[in-house]
Amino acid sequence: MAETNLVTHPSRNLAMELVRATEAAAIRAVPFIGKGDKLAADGAAVDAMRAFLSTVEFDGVVVIGEGEKDRAPMLFNGEHVGTGRGPMTDIAVDPIDGTSMTAQGRQNALSMIAASDRGTMLDASSVFYMEKLVADHHGVGVLSLEQSIGDNIRELAKAKGKPVGEMVVAVLDRPRHEGLIEEIRAAGAGTRMLLDGDVAGGINAARYETRIDLCVGTGGSPEGVVTACAIKALGGFIEGRLAPKDEAEAERGRAAGLDLDRIYDADGLVAGDNTMFIATGVTDGGLVEGVRRKGPIIRTESIVLRSRSGTLRRISSDHLAERWL
Repeated sequence: MAETNLVTHPSRNLAMELVRATEAAAIRAVPFIGKGDKLAADGAAVDAMRAFLSTVEFDGVVVIGEGEKDRAPMLFNGEHVGTGRGPMTDIAVDPIDGTSMTAQGRQNALSMIAASDRGTMLDASSVFYMEKLVADHHGVGVLSLEQSIGDNIRELAKAKGKPVGEMVVAVLDRPRHEGLIEEIRAAGAGTRMLLDGDVAGGINAARYETRIDLCVGTGGSPEGVVTACAIKALGGFIEGRLAPKDEAEAERGRAAGLDLDRIYDADGLVAGDNTMFIATGVTDGGLVEGVRRKGPIIRTESIVLRSRSGTLRRISSDHLAERWL
């Protein structure tokens, strides 16, 4: 009888294997922290992540990666990674989320991978930007991108039993958000300005022990899909609406089958209940600590989120430094 591979869904074992790839990418990026060369940092992280992914027992297709094949020789959109045996999986990779922060020595740079069953991730690569609204479980049935930011803040404050004046809203510090920031403050809430990395901002908005209540604004569409993988594990709320920068990009989006008028919920961004999100800190941040050298060892901190089990695990790993020289 021919051998049949019955493993069709990503499992917790796969999640624990993928964390090795984010750890490797984070460690290889360390020599470039604060050195001003974001391309070198990204290149080192990409090489390390791809090398580790090639050893993992799964059949992964990169839905969200470093770009199209002609621009990205490795981890490009559509590339198959892994051994080709095991669960058939969509993956999104970002060897360094925050290459500029790494190059400048700033906080909150991460190495990330998201995964889900094959064919479940929205490929929004043809439209670069997306409006996003992210919160914890209190936002379900309360928040909507169709409401004003002031109404969203007031409704979420009511659901959480907090005064509006104590609400904290995370938003990327970009010129395009000047009006949004004014509206947030006019509603009476405070802001947490993000230099980069709205994935971490969204995750922190969905975690119960952080000061961030809401993460809003226009950021990368791929990051919206990645964030949805994490939000599903946290039981939080996310909505996204594509925001093409011009008519040419809008046409590309429509040609790719995207609905530019649709408000995508978590299931629209990534279908099913079997998502994973894995991240390792490159530099220190509110989500995880960065890579640290402690005598003969290199210490990494990672988080692993799985929607099927509804868990967030923190993993602290000590690596013999001599193996990485």
